[in-house]
Amino acid sequence: MFEGFDTFDIALGEITLHGVRGGDGPPLLLLHGYPQTHAMWHKVAPDLARDFTVIAPDLRGYGRSSKPVTDATHSPYSKRAMAADMVTLMAQFGFDQFDVGAHDRGARVAHRLGMDYPDAVRRMCLLDIAPTREMYASTDDEFARAYWHWFFLIQPHPFPETMIAADPQAYLNHKTSSWGAGHSHFSDDAMADYSACWTPDTIHAACEDYRAAATLDIDHDNADGDAKLTCPLHVLWGQKGIIERCFDALALWRLRAETVTGHAVPTGHYIAEERPDLVLAEFRYFFDACRK
Repeated sequence: MFEGFDTFDIALGEITLHGVRGGDGPPLLLLHGYPQTHAMWHKVAPDLARDFTVIAPDLRGYGRSSKPVTDATHSPYSKRAMAADMVTLMAQFGFDQFDVGAHDRGARVAHRLGMDYPDAVRRMCLLDIAPTREMYASTDDEFARAYWHWFFLIQPHPFPETMIAADPQAYLNHKTSSWGAGHSHFSDDAMADYSACWTPDTIHAACEDYRAAATLDIDHDNADGDAKLTCPLHVLWGQKGIIERCFDALALWRLRAETVTGHAVPTGHYIAEERPDLVLAEFRYFFDACRK
């Protein structure tokens, strides 16, 4: 899926991150969402590698990256811990500053990355999310029904893990098909990668990711006070998705970032796989325009 890219497994202290690197030029970090792996970028990364050094890891807890043992506060799966992974990873490649393109859970990591390491992130483009704290705070019936997994996955261990383990492939198929146009936009290779990595350890780690998001991550957001992202932020969301139906994405991001642009695109949730042409155009326009 990533012709011309090198595969890496890089030890960062107690964990190892798996991923791919390719291309030459300004560094661009790509972060995936749930329940996926770095493979979600395979339709855009090779093209971006003509102009960028593209680095696409599996987040801790996902794919073939480490699944560290958790604790009572879910701190190993906080977005702060995941963001620290990314700064360390990019430094291993020799990059102290870089751009970020991120989707879903990866976009939540990117948000924390920009808050905790403002000198490292030059600009970021986030796909199909609004800020976590504000989404929870604005929960209503429509959102709760659509984002049922947010409230299911945060239940105490081992309830959601046990339920998913009863038929993990059925769960994965439902989750990936329910927010887009079925499975037509997923390549066979990408789906095979998601399935191969959807192991009991990944399922548990992903639940911990969501448990952290509903607790410790919000504590970190609240501790930011009035501070906002200082890097230029561009946000895209699907016209057929839940962000469009339930939230004013630009208004919410302007509460959390100083400079925000963005708009809806004619997709569901999985923008990079449904319309890679749009993602390529938006990334090139935004990252190039901000560089000039």
